[in-house]
Amino acid sequence: MTKTALPTAIAFALASSALVATGATAGEFDGYTLRVKLIGGAQYEPLYTLIPQWEEETGATVDILSRKNHFELDREIKQDIASGTINWCVGSNHTSFAPQYGDIYVDLRDHLSDELLGEFVQLTLEHSTVGDRLVQLPRHSDVSNLYYQQSLYDDADKQAAFKAEYGYDLTPPETWDQVKDQAIFFADPPNFFGTQFVGKDEAITGRFYEMLVAEGGALFDEDWNPTFNSEAGVRALNWFVDLYEAEAVPAGVPNYLWDDTGLGFASGTVAMNLDWAGWASFFNDPENSKVAGDIGLIRAPKGSSGKRTGWSGSHTFSVTEACDNKEAAASFIAFLTGYDSQMVEARTGLLPTRSKVWGDAKAEFEANGNDFLVKVFDTYAATMAEDAFTPPLIPEWIEVSNVLWPNLQAAVVGEKTAQEALDDAAEEAREVMEDAGYL
Repeated sequence: MTKTALPTAIAFALASSALVATGATAGEFDGYTLRVKLIGGAQYEPLYTLIPQWEEETGATVDILSRKNHFELDREIKQDIASGTINWCVGSNHTSFAPQYGDIYVDLRDHLSDELLGEFVQLTLEHSTVGDRLVQLPRHSDVSNLYYQQSLYDDADKQAAFKAEYGYDLTPPETWDQVKDQAIFFADPPNFFGTQFVGKDEAITGRFYEMLVAEGGALFDEDWNPTFNSEAGVRALNWFVDLYEAEAVPAGVPNYLWDDTGLGFASGTVAMNLDWAGWASFFNDPENSKVAGDIGLIRAPKGSSGKRTGWSGSHTFSVTEACDNKEAAASFIAFLTGYDSQMVEARTGLLPTRSKVWGDAKAEFEANGNDFLVKVFDTYAATMAEDAFTPPLIPEWIEVSNVLWPNLQAAVVGEKTAQEALDDAAEEAREVMEDAGYL
């Protein structure tokens, strides 16, 4: 994605907004070096081009120690915790990851004003709270909807062939069974694929989890017994298995993470792609994407229960208890999540966590005639309001995920049946919950 410098007046306003929000004064952190660990990847980078503006206004220098995908960053942070070497101040975080980190992060209510916090969508702050401590400041929210190549659905020959084979009209899918039908129909491996999915780490756990919910199942019962090895769980997992066996998805999906699926759809070799809003502008940019100008978008389809998929959360920033200048760190994350910064991210399709940005960004898109991003914001607003749900916000979520996803992966590649994989995972998850004192 092309990165450009902001005009001086805008840059000054961006930096100054952070100072006002935290009560800092220009040059207050002169000579200080703020050590940070940030999530990296194509959709996260544009925000970081603004960091020099905060440095210029405050006099501080930002030393980025890590810039990794979130799964690698999570492992690094856990290594820091285990070795007692948390010598940095700000870390990228996520509402589904945060509960596992114990007390390494400060309560931001002690460092940020009530006025500033009142500008955020309050549900995002609730999800950013662990126990009674606000341990993270939400940067943007994520939930996925279905992108597709519009021209495939407009093709009269494909419409006729699909109707003859499947007995119903070729239209954007309303259910996940229809997604599977259409993905198999469109696939022409190894040159073209009907869809794709992430295949490892918490990424596939989350995809399975939302499909499980859409099929009428649940990860746990009310007493925290694992229940995902149910009939609903088998149906959910077999959706992935069936597509892999049919070669309707790329052979490499067991190793895919988010950049792989995003870049895959942009390559023009995938018909349908369940993805978050952060890729929207990238997909529709002809400099980056072969599907630009040919993108349809609908809310995520429904499972057999009639419920749509909608696994959701927020990307965030946290400040460590070990930080030697917590006020500088608070100023920095206030800047990165400020109104102007969120407007920069909203222009790429990222879903803001500040209430005002939702309306202002959409108004800007309408004024500029950007019908695509208007559609994106309308679609994702409906999804966030009606379909979104979080994973269990418990410290053991990632630990449960880490016993679940290798079994999901084993089923996808045919090493286990869906039932065997889920039974094995449920047994291991039960041990996790027993050790944690839930059972």
